[in-house]
Amino acid sequence: MVPFSTSPIPHRVPLNHKKAGSGPKVAPKKGTKTLIIGKKKFVAENHARRPAPGERKALRKRIVLSNVNALEVPGMQDIDEENMFDGRLEGHVLGLSGQLVDQLRAVEAFKSTQGWGLFRRPGTLMRRETLDLGKMIAEMSSGDGPRKTIRRVLVGERGSGKSMMLLQAMTMAMLKGWTVINLPEAQDITIGHTPYQPLPGSTPTQYIQPAYLSRLLRQISTANPHLATLQLSQPPSQTAVPIPLPPNISLARLASLGASDPEIAHPIFTLLITELVRPGRPPLFLGLDGLAHAMQPTTGYTAPNMKPIHPHDLMILNWYLSFLCGSDSSSGGIGALPNGGIVMAATSQSNAPQIPALDLALSQLEGDHVTRAGQRVARKERERKDRRAEAAGLEQGGSEGIAGVLGPERDGPGEGE
Repeated sequence: MVPFSTSPIPHRVPLNHKKAGSGPKVAPKKGTKTLIIGKKKFVAENHARRPAPGERKALRKRIVLSNVNALEVPGMQDIDEENMFDGRLEGHVLGLSGQLVDQLRAVEAFKSTQGWGLFRRPGTLMRRETLDLGKMIAEMSSGDGPRKTIRRVLVGERGSGKSMMLLQAMTMAMLKGWTVINLPEAQDITIGHTPYQPLPGSTPTQYIQPAYLSRLLRQISTANPHLATLQLSQPPSQTAVPIPLPPNISLARLASLGASDPEIAHPIFTLLITELVRPGRPPLFLGLDGLAHAMQPTTGYTAPNMKPIHPHDLMILNWYLSFLCGSDSSSGGIGALPNGGIVMAATSQSNAPQIPALDLALSQLEGDHVTRAGQRVARKERERKDRRAEAAGLEQGGSEGIAGVLGPERDGPGEGE
C-alpha cells in the first residue's frame, strides 16, 4: 500500500525523517570542543534596602502614645499629687501630663501591647488598687512616722493590668519627687545579647554588663530631674572611681558621666546608689517587669569554665533582688532603704519561662495575703454590726457573718494589719 499525500513532492516530509535530538545522545569525540547553549535562568534582583542593625527591634518596640484621629475627651483632668488618692475618682480615667509622659518614656514604662495609639493622649484608669497605692505613697512622702520599705510582687492573669499598675506606681512616685529606677524587662538582662565581664574581687564571681548599666544611668538621669539639685556628699576615693570628680558635682551630672562611657558605668552606678540611700535623700522606687526571667536556673551567658551563669550572678539582678528579698529598713538589714521606698516587681503571663518554685512561692504568699485580707474584712463587718446594734438599742448578737465563710481567725502578724 502506497502512502497518499497532497503535499508537493519537494516539500513532503520523508517517511524516515527523525527530528534532531530525538535519538540517543552520543558523547563528543575526545578533543572535540562543544558549545552547549541552555536557557538562561532569570534571577530577580532585590533592590530593597536591608534594615540596619537594630532597626527591626526599634520598629518592633516602637510605641505611639497619641492618635490625632481619635476624639478628644472633654473635661478629662490630669493626675497630680492631690487627686492620686481621691476615692471619688475610682473608675475615672485621668490623663498624663507631657512632663510625666517624657519621664515614663525615659524609664521605658510604656509597653507596645497596651494600646496607647488608640487614644488622643495617654490616660490611666484609677482602680481601687491604684488609689490604695497612691494613698500609701502619699503617707510615706509626708514624713509622718518611720521610714519603711514596702515590697510588692504583682501577680494575675494575662491582660489583668500588672504592667499598668507598675506604670501607675512609677507615675505617682514621680509626682511626689521620688527617685525612680526601673528595669523594664528582665529578659533583656538574661537573654545573652549584652556585653558582660566578671567583676574583679567578687566572691562568688559576679558579672557586670557595662553597656546595660550605661543605658540605665541615662534613664535615671533623664527620668529624675530633681537629681540636678542633689550634690555629691563627699568625693570618692581614687580606687572607687577611676576618674577625678569635682567635689560639688550633681547626681544628675554623675549619672551622665557613667552613661557616656560604659567602662566606668559600674563604679559610677555603685557610687550613685550609695548617694541615693544616704539619710536625707528622697525615697526610692525600684521596679522590675518579667520577674520569672530573673528566677530561671540559667541565662544566655557562660562562665570561663563554659558553664551557664545563674541570673543571680549578674550584678544588676543581684542588686535588685537584694532589695526585693531583703529585710525591713527598721532592722537595718541587707536591702533596706533608709529613706523608705517601694520595691515592686511584676510577673508576666505572655512571655515567661515556667518556674515551679516561683509559682509555688507566689501562690503561698497570695493565699496568706487573701487569708489576712479576709480577717480584716470580717473584723470590719463585726464592728459595723456592733455599731448598728448599739444605734438601734438592740442586744449584740452572735452572728458569725463573713468570718464563718472565710474560716476562723488565727493569731499571727496578719491580725494587726
